[in-house]
Amino acid sequence: MVISRTPYRISFFGGGTDYPSWYHKHGGQVLASSINKYCYITCRYLPPFFEHRIRVVYSKIEDCQNYEEIKHPAVRETLRFLQLERGLEIHHDGDLPARSGMGSSSSFTVGLLNALYALINVMASKHRLTMESIHIEQNMIQETVGSQDQVIAAYGGLNQIVFSPSGEITVKPVTISYDRLAKLNSHVMLFYTGIKRTASDVAKSYVEDIEDKADLLKAMNGMVDEALGVLCGNGCLCRFGELLHEAWMLKRDLSSQVSNHAVDHYYAKARAHGAIGGKITGAGGGGFLMLFVLPEAQEQVRHALKELLNVPVQFESSGTQIVFYGPSKEDFSALDRERTINSIKPFRELLSP
Repeated sequence: MVISRTPYRISFFGGGTDYPSWYHKHGGQVLASSINKYCYITCRYLPPFFEHRIRVVYSKIEDCQNYEEIKHPAVRETLRFLQLERGLEIHHDGDLPARSGMGSSSSFTVGLLNALYALINVMASKHRLTMESIHIEQNMIQETVGSQDQVIAAYGGLNQIVFSPSGEITVKPVTISYDRLAKLNSHVMLFYTGIKRTASDVAKSYVEDIEDKADLLKAMNGMVDEALGVLCGNGCLCRFGELLHEAWMLKRDLSSQVSNHAVDHYYAKARAHGAIGGKITGAGGGGFLMLFVLPEAQEQVRHALKELLNVPVQFESSGTQIVFYGPSKEDFSALDRERTINSIKPFRELLSP
């Protein structure tokens, strides 16, 4: 049996420039961090006593004979990608709800890949997990998703992630002191709006004509550099919050689906009670409202948004990990393991422009 633990994330700046339809032409970059809320995937070989060969347990339970029958798209396509032939049981548990803008779908895919590789006795690198999960989500499932969530889920930490037109992805950890990072963390508040939406649906509303949003995306891209200048300096972090507000105003112009009346109401109320800036996490439309608030104003913001669930979070730096590994007495043979690895295209071929 294997258990993987994979973090969810908060994206601060640059969201939208991580869609391949944009960065393959213009390049892109984001500033984002993983947080101490996790997706857990448990995998084991299924004993040969059941009528089904595959069991998948999430908000539903699926008993299937082969991966083609699986309705959960990430499970089905990940098993197709790895071409695993033995019977499997897969369980999912998460600290945060799905469709809430915290990168949960990508954390699931990265965590599932990590767990399945461990099951066949392979230590997959963070780079491999990143590139293959992007390929599964964008090319196999064909969801309209960006490429930042998979990076953060795999690597963890507070990072500047640069997307080049060639398809190369560079992860640059933000080099600030522990005290500076803790101070940034102390200004972040997270509230659950209860509004669920599918990120792919929201993203389609602006990705399909993304070239028409060029001025907005270039401005959002530039805010990553300005935010890094604030973090790496010694001055007040208030400018970081002001930039978040400016970025949210720009993002709202990408599509009418990015925000709605309820989100605008909560955000305006938070600003009126002391929040400097903020945004809806992820593609928009609902999920979690992230706010940048001075510590001395947080109680009044919390009271103003008392109908919403306040979720305390801390930045984390581990990325996806195998937290339990109990090898089976009937391990994959060396031949089976070699077949699985050799059946996968090299990274450079998976995401070529």
